[in-house]
Amino acid sequence: MTVIKTARARAREELTREIKEEARRRLAAEGAQRLSLRAVARELGMASSALYRYFPSRDELLTALIVDAYNDLANATDRALDAAAPTPRARWRALCTAVRDWARAHPHEYALVFGTPVPGYRAPQETIEPAARLPLALIGVAGSAQLDGAPVGGVLGAQLAAVREQLAPDLAESVLARTAIAWTQLFGMISLELFGHLAGTLDPADAFFAYTVERMADFVGFPEAE
Repeated sequence: MTVIKTARARAREELTREIKEEARRRLAAEGAQRLSLRAVARELGMASSALYRYFPSRDELLTALIVDAYNDLANATDRALDAAAPTPRARWRALCTAVRDWARAHPHEYALVFGTPVPGYRAPQETIEPAARLPLALIGVAGSAQLDGAPVGGVLGAQLAAVREQLAPDLAESVLARTAIAWTQLFGMISLELFGHLAGTLDPADAFFAYTVERMADFVGFPEAE
């Protein structure tokens, strides 16, 4: 059944979109720590009291931007995975490339969700599902390889067992550990590139990125044959 939105509902959606777009511009100009509802309202020609009817606090606006960023990134990787060859290594390659491409195209949104935490902001429950989409996609890639592995002992083993029970029941603990290592390597590498720490050494980073993606695929255990 098609739901026809009222003119008022459409106007609210449009203004909500404009508020978030202006907030993203403020992120680019001043950073998340200085994001201000008053500044956003001023740029849009709105009274602050009117904007508060859409986002009652700065934290609620930040949450909306964070949810959008996680979903936009996950959507980009989903499209890349859909277009990739159906082998674990090809899908890993596609996922990594999509994450890097998105980060380079949206550096301020990347910094918002993977950079320095905003002082005083605590992410609410509604950010958890969008944030989990990308890790679950990676777990799906690792699971498709059907890799063997052994239990991991100690504190790490207990942590991995809990993650495995919740998110990755088909992955052996050691495979999950290697996947997590590759995950952190991916974001560490992208962050170093994005924030200028490879300048004068491995920048431009295309060759380094491609090489590292393949070595991480080897480390996780994805088959060579394509």
